[in-house]
Amino acid sequence: MRKIPIAEAIGLTLCHDITQIVPGQVKRRAFKRGHVIGAEDIPVLLNLGKEHIYFWEDDEGLVHEDDAALVLAKSAAGQGLTMTEPNQGKVNLVANTDGLLKVRAKSLNRINDIEGIILAALHNNQAIKRGTVVAGTRIIPLAIESAALARAEKICADDGPLLTIKPFRPLRVGIVTTGNEVYQGRIKDGFCSVISQKISDFGASLMRQVIVPDDPDVISREIRQLIADGAELVMVTGGMSVDPDDTTPTGIRRSGAQVVFYGVPVLPGSMLMLAYHEDIPICGIPGCVMFNGTTSLDLILPILFAGERLTRSWAVGLGHGGLCYECPECHFPNCAFGKS
Repeated sequence: MRKIPIAEAIGLTLCHDITQIVPGQVKRRAFKRGHVIGAEDIPVLLNLGKEHIYFWEDDEGLVHEDDAALVLAKSAAGQGLTMTEPNQGKVNLVANTDGLLKVRAKSLNRINDIEGIILAALHNNQAIKRGTVVAGTRIIPLAIESAALARAEKICADDGPLLTIKPFRPLRVGIVTTGNEVYQGRIKDGFCSVISQKISDFGASLMRQVIVPDDPDVISREIRQLIADGAELVMVTGGMSVDPDDTTPTGIRRSGAQVVFYGVPVLPGSMLMLAYHEDIPICGIPGCVMFNGTTSLDLILPILFAGERLTRSWAVGLGHGGLCYECPECHFPNCAFGKS
């Protein structure tokens, strides 16, 4: 690139966006790449602190910041993502569907270790709404060496796309509610309405709710029946603590399901249980779900609805970031809860 005094720039074409910043008021693109400078632009550019402009000269060893940001975004974007046009040297990746954001974090770190390249993303395993900006690419200098960009492209290509959105599946959900006090009609169940609201966010449908006594054989029988009738996710509520008369964990085990974990390092919601009956997930729901707006259940549901099979090591990793602030006004998932 050739540096030219602003007074000699009339008639030349800008090779990059020029940004205007008014502290506390606005940050915007004042001039777009490709703008032909006119005499009327000179005072404006001077007020923006531009006493020189740079004239682009083709160099086979360099890639312009806008072009490089587009290449990087295209290389990083997998299923469920679209790109914006370059703006001030930056390209955003935007979700075109609701789903679970998947980020190959180690590869992301390798890309950001390349001098002059920036790729910032939201956290892995975050539930995303259509239209959400999930990542942004940027090239720090006005041009970058093509060899450096090629290294970033290769990292993106290793082991599949760097960033993807896995769409949520509209699962059929069955609920088994346990508790003698509910079964006998002494109190009204509070779980079903809460869970119905949570699963509706993923496009799921509630097959039915079955209310049963604190009998592990009955609990296991109803779990198996729901699965036989087509349930793709079974949620078992009530009786998940360690009290001797809380028989729900035993009932889940007797259904023939393989328990992955019982207890997670998350507060609120530590008494969460996950098991699988072949490929059908069975969740034992902690009691705090009825009165805490955000719990461990909100961390597990997006992953289950995206069709991923969870492991004990995943649950163990929840401890780092697993303490909820319980803010008076909840902003989850736009907070640190459940993010390591």
